[in-house]
Amino acid sequence: MQLANRLLTLRDRFSASFWIANTLELFERLAFYGTKAVLVVFLAERVGLHDDAGKLTGLFSGVIYALPIVAGVLVDRYGFRKTLMACFAIFSIGYFLIGLAGMEWGESLVGIFGKHTYVLIVLLLTAVGGSLIKPCIVGTVANTTTEDVRALGFSIYYSLVNFGGAIGPMLAMIIREDLGIEYVLMMSSFTSFCLFLGTWWFFREPVPIAGIATVKRTFAGVFRDMILVFQNAKFILFLVIFSGFWIMFWQIFYLLPFYATKVLNFERFEILETVDAWCIIFFSVFMAAVFKKWKPFTAMTIGFLIASCSWLLIGGLGTTLATILGVAMFAIGEATQAPRFYEYVSSLAPSEQVGTYMGFAFLPVAIGSFGAGAVSDWLRLSYMEANPSMMWFVLSGIGITTTLLMMVYHRIYNKS
Repeated sequence: MQLANRLLTLRDRFSASFWIANTLELFERLAFYGTKAVLVVFLAERVGLHDDAGKLTGLFSGVIYALPIVAGVLVDRYGFRKTLMACFAIFSIGYFLIGLAGMEWGESLVGIFGKHTYVLIVLLLTAVGGSLIKPCIVGTVANTTTEDVRALGFSIYYSLVNFGGAIGPMLAMIIREDLGIEYVLMMSSFTSFCLFLGTWWFFREPVPIAGIATVKRTFAGVFRDMILVFQNAKFILFLVIFSGFWIMFWQIFYLLPFYATKVLNFERFEILETVDAWCIIFFSVFMAAVFKKWKPFTAMTIGFLIASCSWLLIGGLGTTLATILGVAMFAIGEATQAPRFYEYVSSLAPSEQVGTYMGFAFLPVAIGSFGAGAVSDWLRLSYMEANPSMMWFVLSGIGITTTLLMMVYHRIYNKS
């Protein structure tokens, strides 16, 4: 009875727009991470772009995470509902066109452009549409919650994102095994189409709660902010250094699938990809409590070091169990540093410009994705057959080097 009352209270504290937006986000993440789980393998083995699969996949994710701050202008201009519908429409078309590259009845269309050019075009199209999702959902959460429940609202949002990241690859595995890897893209396309209909039918433009100030952004204003932020070389240097973490993270999707199937002979590689998300779900609150009294930079450094050393476990033992434990260890490092990253970033920003600077805190994710794609292709083509353990040792070296660069940066600029 008490649990039921708590759930009713939780429901009443948030608007219908809040719950609908987060439900849409859950299923969008299912589609996105379902595709993400198999995309590099699909491009390499089904489409035949073996040498560039990592770079193309990295470009796809990099664009998605690089454009949200600009995409936010479209939300302000056209509203949450129209922008969400545009996002899901582009996603639906984009996933379909990507999947078409791996189907016989798509060969004539692909042949007009050539495989590489066709895939590049449809990946960019899909990524541009995907960049619209974050400002829509995050903006809805911010606009429909009061100060006393906003933290809880974002906790619900992040939990659903992680659940989507954990469940999506498992659904992709079932579809890949039953129908074929190209149908994972079709599943994501169909899911996105259903989300388009769901947005049109259920979602209504959220009305900001009284007292919440809203600032309409413009493209001119965004570019002024970009110039302002990029003039701060110290801040940009930190973001570039920190992108090393995301170069490591993306290898779970770019490099691990090939290692699992070709070295470990573990065909259900999607299971290994979900380990990080499940561990984040279960460990993030605990790790935040353990390190809450530590200075942000200290917690970040420890988390970075744990994540960097996780690859040594995978490369050193070379077993499926070691790989699972290694990815779990990486997740513990991620859960240690992630909550403190934004706190540390805010300390680097001028006090009167914290909001502007925080808007650019996602850049390491995008930079890391661009870099991770090229790194994964290099490691896979250089070491997969001759010395697969070396891939993980090199990746660990990248992480440890980045950790040392962070420490040097912190010592020079003496930020706490």
